[in-house]
Amino acid sequence: MSNADVMHTLGLIGGGRMAEALISGVLTARLFEPGTICVADPDVTRQDHLKKHYGIQVGLVNDEVVRASDIVMLAVKPQVLADVLRGMGTGVGHRIVVSVVAGVPICRIQESLGPQTSIIRAMPNTPAMVGAGMTALAVGPGVGPEAVARVQQIFEAVGKVVLLEERLMDAVTGLSGSGPAYIFLAIEAMADGGVKMGLPRETASILAAQTVLGAARMVLESGQHPARLKDQVASPGGTTIAGLHRLEQGGLRAVLMDAVEAATRRSQELGN
Repeated sequence: MSNADVMHTLGLIGGGRMAEALISGVLTARLFEPGTICVADPDVTRQDHLKKHYGIQVGLVNDEVVRASDIVMLAVKPQVLADVLRGMGTGVGHRIVVSVVAGVPICRIQESLGPQTSIIRAMPNTPAMVGAGMTALAVGPGVGPEAVARVQQIFEAVGKVVLLEERLMDAVTGLSGSGPAYIFLAIEAMADGGVKMGLPRETASILAAQTVLGAARMVLESGQHPARLKDQVASPGGTTIAGLHRLEQGGLRAVLMDAVEAATRRSQELGN
């Protein structure tokens, strides 16, 4: 493979759901052609699935992915990262390494790949699977603006992107990284409430999920503070303020804040 070809290739070590979301996103956005994407994953079933659905290259080992790519994405669990880094060989060179490994700081990856390696740490979330993800990027030392722009473009293919200092990435993990699960739980609970009040389960689930989706869009598109939007729904002596009062009695605000803090602390533990 020539250097010209390498400058337009994406390699992923790990072929799980997040990797698949990114593959689907960049192909839909026409950032890469299927033949310029390669994946290393030990699960043959996942390899077959990715090849069948996206026409990409599979069946490679880690160092082959590195040699074949100019952007190498680490999409594995923290527990196996050390073995993965050892298997990448010594040929990282000029390549951009993007890590979506939760809780692992850039400096730890540099310890294995060398201090001159260009590394960008990313924290996407699972709504990337439907093109509505939220990703935070932290840029390692020496990474140029062109490399940052290229990586940002990849994640913009599956949602929104913000650039932050790496010291804030654990908080990002606790909020947007883990946050979809908090909202799934809220949707489930709201639907359960509807069922308790007599609604059919399927109808209650649709009502709850669409309500959350619409409320989120109002926050993002109106530019108004959530408290102001909340006040617009809560008329004096009405149903909404009665429901809000019960949520305040139950400590919803504090519980959600505690959840973000707990997940942030766990992310910090994983990085130590």
